[in-house]
Amino acid sequence: MTLELIIFIASILFGVLLYWRESQNNGLYRSINRILNSKELQMSADDKTGFVYKQKLLMRVVYIGFLFLGAIIILQFVVPIGVSYNSVSVFVSLISGTLIGTYIANFVLKSGKVIEENSDHLEDVVEQTVDKVSGFVEDLRPENKLPNQVPEKEEKPEAEKKSARERLKDKGLM
Repeated sequence: MTLELIIFIASILFGVLLYWRESQNNGLYRSINRILNSKELQMSADDKTGFVYKQKLLMRVVYIGFLFLGAIIILQFVVPIGVSYNSVSVFVSLISGTLIGTYIANFVLKSGKVIEENSDHLEDVVEQTVDKVSGFVEDLRPENKLPNQVPEKEEKPEAEKKSARERLKDKGLM
């Protein structure tokens, strides 16, 4: 179980690295696209699509599955390890961790782009928020009184009022 957890975390990091690398350069995907497709079907020069970058969920799963399946087949010839429950579990951990890593990287890259595009607007929003919060904190302090605040007037005790019983007696009802 510990080995699977370590492999899962490492595969998340591998997924982040794979996604970031493909966002920078998609040369391998472009080369395979050129080999497999006719001139009319080839991707355009400005298309950034890669094996995991800008792909749908199903195609990401397929490409990541083939990547690890090929790696496991090559590893099978290099190191003779029998297929068991543990190797199937590790295979699933590798695929799911890498897939999660690609979505984490997608979120980070998109949020970075949004922050860059709206950095001027975000600075204004942060400054306004800080001003509002500092004003709110100053209002909460008890020693700070507002200038338009009227001091409370002390109530003067009025003459003693008659009780309800005495008023009823005065009216002759009691």
